Amino acid sequence: MASSPKPCSSPDPSGIAAALLDWFDGRRRDVPWRGERDPYPLLVAEVMAQQTRLDTAIPFHRRFMARFPDVRALAAADEDEVLKLWEGLGYYARARNLRRAAQVVVAEYGGRFPDTASELRRLPGVGPYTAGALASLAFGRPEPAIDGNARRVLSRLHDLEAATPSALDVPARSLLQGAPERPGALNQALMDLGSAVCTPRRPQCGECPVSAGCLARRRGTIALRPPARVRARPPTRYEAAAVVLREGRILVLRRPATGLLGGLWDFPSFSLAPSARPRATLAEGLRAELGLVCRVGDEIRELAHAFSHFRLRLALHSASWLDGEVRTDRPHRWATTDGLAELAFPVYQRRFIDRELRGRQGRPGS
Repeated sequence: MASSPKPCSSPDPSGIAAALLDWFDGRRRDVPWRGERDPYPLLVAEVMAQQTRLDTAIPFHRRFMARFPDVRALAAADEDEVLKLWEGLGYYARARNLRRAAQVVVAEYGGRFPDTASELRRLPGVGPYTAGALASLAFGRPEPAIDGNARRVLSRLHDLEAATPSALDVPARSLLQGAPERPGALNQALMDLGSAVCTPRRPQCGECPVSAGCLARRRGTIALRPPARVRARPPTRYEAAAVVLREGRILVLRRPATGLLGGLWDFPSFSLAPSARPRATLAEGLRAELGLVCRVGDEIRELAHAFSHFRLRLALHSASWLDGEVRTDRPHRWATTDGLAELAFPVYQRRFIDRELRGRQGRPGS
């Protein structure tokens, strides 16, 4: 098998860095944290932008910073309030880790962020990319910050057959040496170029400031760089949930702090076997796991949602409480329909609550 070309033999790092920075300086994108040197708003921004489009993250960032303007405010915040502000962004472990990171900064560093990538990686939820972004943007450290967009640019620029973290680290650090005074801006330029120009499909090479030095363009391998990741078709999970009504209030439970959708609230739900009957499954689950005797009614709505590794189909049924008190270690409450607005729910349940439950004024199934 032919070996990959040496990543830094060509193109010239200094020339590429200068061209990228000239292009970047001319864009002037309206991003609230652009040019920011305070690591706290940068950390919030970087965590929000993971697995999320930038345009989606911006309004969340503004609301979050208005409520928690500094790291001490976030460290002292109630987790429910943090999750509520995060509602709709998904990947809620990011919000829990962000709060925990703030608590570590306050407790162990006196409220001042560590200024090296190695120390930043000690913070909960901070991996190599986020540590590199903070170190370069806030503290001027020549640390790479390689997200999916930067990965694509570097793998094409150097025509890398393998775009692994170790294979990308050498060209990324070499490029940073070409602009030692602006490592953060150079990292942002790489990411912006991948987002706007060097796209996965139909890259706009005629608009690329570094196309003359791109090895993949010279060799006709752009479509092969980076190598495609083979992803298996995600499985589908089937669940049933009960909207249990008791004297005008609805039963909701808080999910465990760890795991999928940790810390959010939802309706009592149970897995469905392929041949199971949802109404019977719900009645038995409510009795066996929560100590409630309920009359389970018809399906109100089926909700569908795609997670990163599976697809969910959730059958929501109305249910009326008949007897029993809730027996569970999970935090729970009987909430009014207006009270549901104060709690953080998975986004697919939030749409149902706001559009249907609250409109019915607490009469699910009516």
